[in-house]
Amino acid sequence: MNRLRNLCLAMTVSCTCIAVQAADLSLEGNRLIVSGMLDGGLVQAFVEMVTRAKVQTVVFEDSLGGSAQVAGLYATAIRGTGVSTEVIGQCHAACAYAFLAGKTHRFGEGEQVNALLIPVGTRPKPSELASRWRGQEAQKTLAELTVPAEVPRANGRASAVDASFKEKWRPEHGVLFLARPTLFGRTYNTYYCDGTQGRDFARCELLPDADPRKLGVIDD
Repeated sequence: MNRLRNLCLAMTVSCTCIAVQAADLSLEGNRLIVSGMLDGGLVQAFVEMVTRAKVQTVVFEDSLGGSAQVAGLYATAIRGTGVSTEVIGQCHAACAYAFLAGKTHRFGEGEQVNALLIPVGTRPKPSELASRWRGQEAQKTLAELTVPAEVPRANGRASAVDASFKEKWRPEHGVLFLARPTLFGRTYNTYYCDGTQGRDFARCELLPDADPRKLGVIDD
């Protein structure tokens, strides 16, 4: 238990030291670095850079969220160009879904704790863990968070309300995939966070037999 608490506290420190800011783009060779929150301000610039430049990898660095709609736009551009994705540091919510759209998706090396927090409506069943974030299933999960809710009309028919979404991003609620460097190499773990823990990820539930590499969430 103490090892788990120390591991999660290390991640908590790394998260709380990151200021929430708008997305920033920088091109380093064939790597497009995306940092900050995925808002709508740089979507067009991102699409142009990932399609016109010789980008092979989109790197998400300390991106703590954004809107579901913008996540879909980033994911579509990534999937359409067939580039790979990588996470350095923290990648939460909108960032996580854009990350999963890569041809291959990896965690960066180095001394930092890498964390991928994917929002979900309910605690995933064990059978879902092995397939929920692979290929089309990842797109399906994102769609659940972006499709407008249907509201019954007086005549019994349903109508979509643009401002109301069936599932909203819930801070610190979801499945957390974590990689941490140790003296014996990197350790990989998966947790379910119900949101009540806030930034105290030591209170999240460790999911057994859920190595993110074996689940296909990240590639070796």
